[in-house]
Amino acid sequence: MNRRLLLIFAVVFLVIAIAVFIFKKNNVTLTRVSKVASASTLSVQAQELEKKGELLNAKIIYQRLLNEFPNSHEIVNWQKKAEDLNIKLLFSPIVTPGSTLYDIRPGDTLVKIAKEFKTTPDLIMKSNNLTNDKIMPGRKIKVWNTPFSIVVDKSQNTLVLKTEEEIVKTYIVSTGANNCTPVGNYKIINKLPTPTWFKAGVVIPGNSPDNILGSRWLGFDLAGYGIHGTVDPQSLGKQVTQGCVRMSNSEVEELYTIVPTGTEVTIID
Repeated sequence: MNRRLLLIFAVVFLVIAIAVFIFKKNNVTLTRVSKVASASTLSVQAQELEKKGELLNAKIIYQRLLNEFPNSHEIVNWQKKAEDLNIKLLFSPIVTPGSTLYDIRPGDTLVKIAKEFKTTPDLIMKSNNLTNDKIMPGRKIKVWNTPFSIVVDKSQNTLVLKTEEEIVKTYIVSTGANNCTPVGNYKIINKLPTPTWFKAGVVIPGNSPDNILGSRWLGFDLAGYGIHGTVDPQSLGKQVTQGCVRMSNSEVEELYTIVPTGTEVTIID
């Protein structure tokens, strides 16, 4: 009789154990499916918001996707979309964290306002859809008031534009051949459009196809070094320069608009 009871208990225990195992397995599978579904749903929501012009809300959702699904195969795509939205927001009149709405006062100029908030006149114009530098007292304009910083990673040939700890945008660049771009902390101390290139005593104008500096120059507080454009975009992503950081013309023009003199640049191996 005791053996029969023991056998019954053993069978019941085995059935319960199998049921618990199946439940846990199915629950894990359902959780995974739920996560995939929610990531997909969030991605669609972000795309719809972007189409409607709700850029800030779309960016918030892409940031949520990056935070909640770091192992997704879509992570690179989400990061790019978030960075594209960062630039669109920066260049739009939408007031976002890092910017403020400013009342233009009598005697104000774009240069004066930019100096006060440590930004650039170009960025103020771009973000307020201004076609020239004429401004009227009493008008409200968006002004960026948070410092930017730049990190150049030589091993990846990337330039990362940041504001505080947030990545604004990642650019593909070229750095020095044989790892000759100097590592360290620098500041941008001068900015030049269509820079002249002085090559071994020869003066090459800024608009010349032979001028390797491209369309913009952002010089460091280290003589002879800086960030500039290129006449050879095929070289981007490689270590081929004489030590400077090289970008495509369109992207260096974008960066030139955004960052003021005094911006910190950190170069790492």
